[in-house]
Amino acid sequence: MKATCSVHWLGQVPYEKAWQLQDRLAGEIAEEKRQPTLLLLEHPHTYTFGRRGQAENLLWDEAELAHRGVDVHWVDRGGDVTYHGPGQLVGYPLLPLAPGGLQTTPSSSSAHLPQADFVGYLRKLEQVLICALDRFGVVGEQITGLTGVWVGKQTTCSTATRSTDPAKNWAKVAAIGVKVDVKGISRHGFALNVNPNMAFWDGIVGCGLEGCQETSLAELLNPPPSMPAVRDAVVSSFNDIFGYIMEWRNTV
Repeated sequence: MKATCSVHWLGQVPYEKAWQLQDRLAGEIAEEKRQPTLLLLEHPHTYTFGRRGQAENLLWDEAELAHRGVDVHWVDRGGDVTYHGPGQLVGYPLLPLAPGGLQTTPSSSSAHLPQADFVGYLRKLEQVLICALDRFGVVGEQITGLTGVWVGKQTTCSTATRSTDPAKNWAKVAAIGVKVDVKGISRHGFALNVNPNMAFWDGIVGCGLEGCQETSLAELLNPPPSMPAVRDAVVSSFNDIFGYIMEWRNTV
């Protein structure tokens, strides 16, 4: 029998508020008081640095950040720096990847998470977005050694002949950064560029990749799909890839 995943569209939510909401819901999921949950939302202009974040990858000074209305947060997800803002679909899947959380084996007194394919979880998130993009005729791809979803700058160039250097033949359309907490619940997630203001990537070295180009569905498609259409495509693809029964809920 398929498990059910609750889906919530939250509209535009400040980053700190969404982070706190993840904490509360993940705790309820760990205690089996709540189903697996997918939060879908947008953020105001925000830069977030993950555990591999380097301060030098923030290119705008405090005055410019204030002028542009950008908040900066250092968070506990993987990866370096990325941008969130209006026109970008952000998804936070809160899923029990390692039920039971930290465990201690008889041969060791140290606690650890039970074996789970966390890299496989990242690849599945990429596949969700690739499947969603395909519904709009956009070919999204994975690049070995890099996280996220990419599109070829030269659409006539085959995958076999493209360089793996993202600055040469690729543009990033979706970023992914996750965490699995001590109770085995996934946090953070993905950010798919639908129709954001791309100028805000000028303020960072995105994901710490020098020369990496970002793109959006609005740059790839004319006219671009609406946010509700992209949101629905992602939910449908999440069902296909993860095998959940997706149920829309009005409240969290």
